[in-house]
Amino acid sequence: MQEKEKNKEKSSNPKSKRTERFSDMLLQVTTDLAKTKSLDEALETLVKITTTTIGAERGTIFLNDPATGELYSRIAQGSFRREIRILNTKGVAGWVFTRNEGAIIHDAYKDDRFNKAVDVRTGFRTKSILCAPLRTVSGEEIGVSQILNKIDGEFEQDDLDLLEAMTEQAAIAIQGNIIVEQIEAARKQELEFLDVVSQVSSELELTPLLQKIITTISTMLDCERATLFINDEKTNELYTEVGEGLDEKSVIKFPNHLGIAGTVFTTGKPVNIPHAYADLRFNPSFDKQTGFFTRSILCMPVLNKEGKTIGVSQVLNKRGGSFNSEDEKRLAAFTSQISMGIENAKLFDDVQNQKNYSESILSSMHDAVLTIDENGIVKTCNTAGLRILKIPIVSDILEQPIKDILSNKNDWLLNKLEKVEEEEEFLDHEIILDSEKLSVNISLLPLIGQKKENLGIMLMIEDISSEKRMKSTMSRYMDPELADQLMNAGDSDDIMGGKQSVGTVLFSDVRSFTTITEELGAQGTVKLLNEYFTIMVDCITDEGGMLDKFIGDAMMCIFGTPVPHDDDPDRAVRAAIRMMTDLKVFNDKRSTEGKMAIDHGMGINTDSIVSGNIGSPKRMDYTVIGDGVNLAARIESACKQYGAHILISEFTYKAVKATYRTRQVDYVIVKGKTEPVGVYEVLDFHDDSSYPNLVEALGIFNDGYRSWNEAKWDQAIKLFKDVKKINPNDKAAQLYLDRCDHMKKNPPKGEWDGVWVMTTK
Repeated sequence: MQEKEKNKEKSSNPKSKRTERFSDMLLQVTTDLAKTKSLDEALETLVKITTTTIGAERGTIFLNDPATGELYSRIAQGSFRREIRILNTKGVAGWVFTRNEGAIIHDAYKDDRFNKAVDVRTGFRTKSILCAPLRTVSGEEIGVSQILNKIDGEFEQDDLDLLEAMTEQAAIAIQGNIIVEQIEAARKQELEFLDVVSQVSSELELTPLLQKIITTISTMLDCERATLFINDEKTNELYTEVGEGLDEKSVIKFPNHLGIAGTVFTTGKPVNIPHAYADLRFNPSFDKQTGFFTRSILCMPVLNKEGKTIGVSQVLNKRGGSFNSEDEKRLAAFTSQISMGIENAKLFDDVQNQKNYSESILSSMHDAVLTIDENGIVKTCNTAGLRILKIPIVSDILEQPIKDILSNKNDWLLNKLEKVEEEEEFLDHEIILDSEKLSVNISLLPLIGQKKENLGIMLMIEDISSEKRMKSTMSRYMDPELADQLMNAGDSDDIMGGKQSVGTVLFSDVRSFTTITEELGAQGTVKLLNEYFTIMVDCITDEGGMLDKFIGDAMMCIFGTPVPHDDDPDRAVRAAIRMMTDLKVFNDKRSTEGKMAIDHGMGINTDSIVSGNIGSPKRMDYTVIGDGVNLAARIESACKQYGAHILISEFTYKAVKATYRTRQVDYVIVKGKTEPVGVYEVLDFHDDSSYPNLVEALGIFNDGYRSWNEAKWDQAIKLFKDVKKINPNDKAAQLYLDRCDHMKKNPPKGEWDGVWVMTTK
């Protein structure tokens, strides 16, 4: 009876109940995780246990990636899984991870640490958050456990204690699965490593070998692109035909002392650059040509067994961060294993090239060239030989006795073939082929092997008939393309050395870039920029423009140099309009994928510019400079003020030949200038959904702007209000309403000229 009373008292004790609950949950965590067979399965199990036990709507496990400084979680999508990554210092999860302490948030939208953009993108409404660090028994922090929206009541300290206890119990199993996953990945990489090394010994052709090598390097180092440059000792150039991002027939060649690859080749030491555009040795011209954006570079010398540098391996853009010391070791080990295969393939390639070169020479010759072995059998015959000997196809002569080809009508030549001495012999004679007599020059040359053995005879036949002589003479005239090449070379020097001309400059800039960076993280931001720039660069180049440079999230583009057109201002305006329409298509696609849209503004100016190679002896870029460039940049930055997407200067407005839907939005003195300039907005990219009744609104706005210039403030206010009735989102109309109110209260002193002074860039 006393024992029952004690048990009853124990079961009614809240502290005992809590301890018993903790014990049961921890036992469940240990048991359930012990049954899992992979990291993904373990994470799913832990999320299920924590959300069910504490009673919440959703849960997520974030693991820390020390290499990139990011927290990542995995989401199943059908049979695939994708990772979501955030900086391990951002948001509630980042706060918990960096502080190594849990957090209870009763109202997420009132907490500064909460990122509301995630709810906007996913459609989920976060109310409350419980977040605890995921750490092992020894205290090592490996991630964060986060659960959202308690179903009954609010999250309490007991919930946080239970969550921390469960995650600590699960951490050992999760850490073990992480290690197993890393071991499996390393094992897979090593198997691929050994597989390619074994293929190297069996592959003799250089191009397929290089393709296998760069594919393996890309996989092994988890990078976006890889290239293997081989040194050409004859020209002292590094070259490659194979590289990710190159066309099938593209060949890159450059002096073996230039650029980052040249530095590595000449010094024999690896180079690891985390930020390419911050390094003066980096040449961004290839990025400009291809639209690729280089972030990080690892470059390693390829040494043969004697320690001589025979090439350079280069990898770009490590996914998730920069290349580390482990990447350097793996690339160094790989290149040391493949150098012998590269040399063998290069030697085979040289032999093959020499063979092709010889065959090409023989094919292009007007003289017949035959080789005959020591038994009088024809082994080779060039195209001219078939023509002169009147043989339809090469198979009719190869492996045939030469006496059957020449017949008994040419016994004198057959006798000569049998009596060829050690030196070359020349004959001026006639041969008869199909009853036709030809005047020919004959050359007979004995073929001697390395050990002085007789390998046969080379027979050369030159047709010196009148027709042959005429063709031979005509073929010796100078190639007319030579002068064109010299003239082109001269023009190129003038252009690259410096040239003043009239050009049209287009600046574009992405809006709210800081917000995009914070939401997407480093990896997501770079991916978005690459996709965006790929689309925008096509709009520029399709109109004959040149991408001058990327400036962070901005672009500077030129129309009119180095190749001018009569309608360069129109080309720039058309390119800007297409950039807006293509951006809408891009944003519509992103919207269907649940991703945030992006916006940009553009400024265009036509003026005198100076173009040429500008820089220092160590690094030069072909670019343009001048007031015309600066004004385009100022106009682009003014887009935000007017709510515009495309602004052009009065100089471009006067230079265009086509008709566009435009309105003058200002006559302004921009920052850094003393003379006013007219600024016009181009609206041709709008449709009825983005700007209803555009033509009507344009007419009213232009009337309002004329009233503004005439200092008729009340009349201007009425007209701009009419514009707002048509389109309440017209920011330019609102701007002039505010300006008119200001001018009514502060009338201009003296004569009013309509000029507004811009105080910001």
